[in-house]
Amino acid sequence: MSKLIAEFVGTMILVYLGDGVCANCTLTKSKGQNGGWMVITAGWAFAVGIPALMFGSVSGAHFNPALTIGLAAAGKFPAAEVPGYIIAQMLGGIVGGALVWITYLPHWEKTEDKAAKLGIFCTAPAIRNLPSNFLTEFLGTALLVFAILGMGAQHTALGIGTLFVVFLIWSIGLSLGGPTGYAINPARDLAPRIAHAILPIAGKGGSDWSYSWIPVFGPIAGGICGALLFNVIF
Repeated sequence: MSKLIAEFVGTMILVYLGDGVCANCTLTKSKGQNGGWMVITAGWAFAVGIPALMFGSVSGAHFNPALTIGLAAAGKFPAAEVPGYIIAQMLGGIVGGALVWITYLPHWEKTEDKAAKLGIFCTAPAIRNLPSNFLTEFLGTALLVFAILGMGAQHTALGIGTLFVVFLIWSIGLSLGGPTGYAINPARDLAPRIAHAILPIAGKGGSDWSYSWIPVFGPIAGGICGALLFNVIF
């Protein structure tokens, strides 16, 4: 149970801080409005690193169904624990999205752009081309999982290893985030998308369910391939 609580709380913190930096840079009259891509990518990197350092020794700090499934496919995580981890991650992501809504409560009404509001909770492609969008999410997540496992194989101390995970997330955002917004994590995208759908957000539009499967199945496929590639090389 402590592992599941850690995955729930860790994913909640990840989404709260990650979607929070998007809200800060997007919403009208926010202090950080128009902060830009550097602020967003840095905020997301720290949003992953902070709970990873907190809970790495408890649950392994997955916070990502694509990582959990990839590790299980590669024989590095018990398959029986996968459903519980994913449920905890998804519930944590929904709560994290709700906390962002509460934190910026007066700003939703002041912001007219419905797509921008949705973009705080989940990703959308810069150019909607579903095969290309899927490939982008696949490759980004394959790199994420492969690099996490590769860095873990170096047996660095937990704090140092977590620091390099921060750099990894930051690097992926800076280098590969342009086409789709680099979901690379179904719990970071689908869970807060559900929060967007069910919360009474002032002036919101639709939740773009026609695209929602891309940042779910692209990362899962990529996570599996990244973990299997690690097994082949290492």
